[in-house]
Amino acid sequence: MNLSESLLTALDSLRSNKLRAALTMLGVIIGVAAVIALLSIGNGVSASINQEINAIGTNLILVSTDRDNSDGYPTLTLSDVEALSDSARAPDVIEVAASVSGSFVVTAGGNSTRTGVEGVTANYFRVNNIEEFAAGDGLTDNDVDTQARVAVIGSQVDEDLFPDSYAVGQSIKINGAAYEVVGILQSSGSAFSTTDSSIFVPISTAQSRLVTNRTRQGEKSIDSIVAQAASAEVNEAAVEQLTAVLREEHGIAYADEDDFRLFSQSDLLDTAGQITGMLTAFLGAIAGISLLVGGIGIMNIMLVSVTERTREIGIRKAVGALRRDILTQFLLESVVLSLIGGIIGIILGWAIATVAGRVIDLEAPLALGTVLLATGFASAVGLVFGIYPAWRAAGLRPIEALRYE
Repeated sequence: MNLSESLLTALDSLRSNKLRAALTMLGVIIGVAAVIALLSIGNGVSASINQEINAIGTNLILVSTDRDNSDGYPTLTLSDVEALSDSARAPDVIEVAASVSGSFVVTAGGNSTRTGVEGVTANYFRVNNIEEFAAGDGLTDNDVDTQARVAVIGSQVDEDLFPDSYAVGQSIKINGAAYEVVGILQSSGSAFSTTDSSIFVPISTAQSRLVTNRTRQGEKSIDSIVAQAASAEVNEAAVEQLTAVLREEHGIAYADEDDFRLFSQSDLLDTAGQITGMLTAFLGAIAGISLLVGGIGIMNIMLVSVTERTREIGIRKAVGALRRDILTQFLLESVVLSLIGGIIGIILGWAIATVAGRVIDLEAPLALGTVLLATGFASAVGLVFGIYPAWRAAGLRPIEALRYE
């Protein structure tokens, strides 16, 4: 008996027990659907996170104080910003911005909210790729030089304080002092951004009125520095240059630890990719357990089938069927069950991923690799769990099989 005849015989056998075959495939269908849905959603989440990080910019480098190596004192100052802005000392860095921050109760008219207030340099929005304003404009160098009491507010702050009026030109009170609103940021729509719920004032104003932290030497400190590398390709070179400049500015000896930390957006992208990849693999592994259960169900049903068809096997062997013919037939039945279940599971999983993606506003693409993985795993399940029943059927002796009742 050739392979095509064995396949037709296997299909005839499955058609004669449609309900049992359908119930047997159910475990494989659920398993494959779960794998497809979870991997597709996981890939969609990963792509979404990467897109949001890329939107912020992969050439940004964040500098902050390392409190463990500074006895708890802040170590960064505006003089560090000036040093890092020197193109002769850091040629791969094109622009540097700084910020200080605190949390304050902000009022406007009869409305109030507690939110983060950041004192920033005039170029802060440009360096952080925040350049879209719903109204008004950003801060200027003159605002910083004159310690102007002006503010740029996020979209959420605008809704909280000015729900029924135009905010630009109006006054808000931060820590009891009045500030004129000069701009409203466009909503970021990003889960990684806090700009929507923040207020931005000139860094000089914040240092004199709101945040008065100082270094061990008594200088006015800043919380963080954001440096923009010339491109993502020179990030590592820029990090080395920033490190060298800051060590020199802080007088750190060769063998001493840095009193600052550097973290690049490309590092964040790599870390996020590793986390989402591990999470997706973990979810896929859990879903794969369903396939294992489905495989056990297939083996169980195939063993029942061998018992029910013992006389049939004896007759076939008596008329000349070889051991390999019986083995091939039962293996094909098992694999066909898994493949059909896998195909249905792929369709069901894609439908689940699509619906779930629309509900949570996320693209959940069905990758070819995911389909091949699920299909291959389903086939392997059918093959592995079908071997023992097929081997048992092929090993039946014709005389004993014919006498079986």
